Amino acid sequence: MTVPHPDSGVFEAIESEVRSYCRGWPAVFDHAHGSRLYDENNRSYLDFFSGAGALNYGHNNPVLKRALLDYLERDGITHALDMMTAAKRTFLETFQEIVLAPRELPYKVMFPGPAGTNAVEAALKLARKVKNRENVVFFTNAFHGMSLGSLAVTGNAFKRAGAGIPLTHTTPMPFDDHPDGRTPDFVWFERLLTSAGSGLDTPAAVIVETVQGEGGINVARTEWLRELAGLCRRRDMLLIVDDIQMGCGRTGAFFSFEESGITPDIVTLSKSVSGYGLPMSLTLFRPELDVWEPGEHNGTFRGFNPAFVTATAALEEYWRDGRLEKQTLARGDQVRQALDDIAADRPGPAPAVRGRGLAWGMEFADPARATAVCARAFELGLLLETSGPRDEVVKLLPPLTIGDEELEEGLALFGRAVRETDGPDSRKKGGNAP
Repeated sequence: MTVPHPDSGVFEAIESEVRSYCRGWPAVFDHAHGSRLYDENNRSYLDFFSGAGALNYGHNNPVLKRALLDYLERDGITHALDMMTAAKRTFLETFQEIVLAPRELPYKVMFPGPAGTNAVEAALKLARKVKNRENVVFFTNAFHGMSLGSLAVTGNAFKRAGAGIPLTHTTPMPFDDHPDGRTPDFVWFERLLTSAGSGLDTPAAVIVETVQGEGGINVARTEWLRELAGLCRRRDMLLIVDDIQMGCGRTGAFFSFEESGITPDIVTLSKSVSGYGLPMSLTLFRPELDVWEPGEHNGTFRGFNPAFVTATAALEEYWRDGRLEKQTLARGDQVRQALDDIAADRPGPAPAVRGRGLAWGMEFADPARATAVCARAFELGLLLETSGPRDEVVKLLPPLTIGDEELEEGLALFGRAVRETDGPDSRKKGGNAP
């Protein structure tokens, strides 16, 4: 049975052409639970997208939903800007007890606004204020958000072009093993920093993702991250780790940088920090960097209390012990093995496979092939997206709470989508979705 396209009707008539995900997934979704979404015809789709990483604990997680419903039913505060509320206090106490204290992280917590790009904007502004310098270094293929400051430290040319103005006061550097993997780490960067004739203004900070999600699941080596942290210390630059997509357990540990043993000066969190897909972001920083004047950086929706409630429930349920981390790492090994097998089973050169925890990508030489794999996966009932500078990488982000059978089912559907898009006659051989 071929998947019918829904009557796009009001979406095409009223909604902006900027919409994107709906073009690759032509269904009108109606409800969701756990690792599955359902359309208006009650057809099930296994979700290996997880709200771009905002749904690490799945859709309508029952523990988080119960906490939210209880809070709403007793008329708990919803909107509070940065006023003190019981829900915020409970979240801060729980976050300190479960996340920060066991890891000996001394961070102050800032609520900069509802989205990840708000957290990045606050981090950049704070770094510049602390160091009294303008320049910030970022890395090739980075993605940090769509507002102007975040775009200025984003590598993707298409997204940068949308700004419509010059994106200044930033400098790109090669991400780990880019472009050739033979040049020693940071030789060129350090030479620019020490040369009086380099033309590089001394940076206030360096911003980095330990795993570049939108950039194509590019994984930084622990050695590279440690050397970067050392370089920042030696040259008086703040180190900002953007953990918006890869934090909250996506790579195993709560923070993606834990494995490397570094302690960033500033960390940005969003996406799954609320646990329920509710808007919430955090900018964390060392206490000595807390030089803000009251109200110097603010926003109307930086105190969305329902998100505090679900965030607290997520921490209590999944981070009091190490079970989720161990499970994520074990399932990551399972995904790696499956993807390696799928890549090796293809004719011709095997696609590159890379990732950590439950963030994985398979890179195809032809970007059209990655798009075709995602389209076929959708027909088969599996949601996947592409990433990378040319959309050449198929990205897999299943919920961290996915069951063993559903994980195996999704990997099998992905393997089928790869096989059935291998050649010009593949659709005839593979048939349509069951």
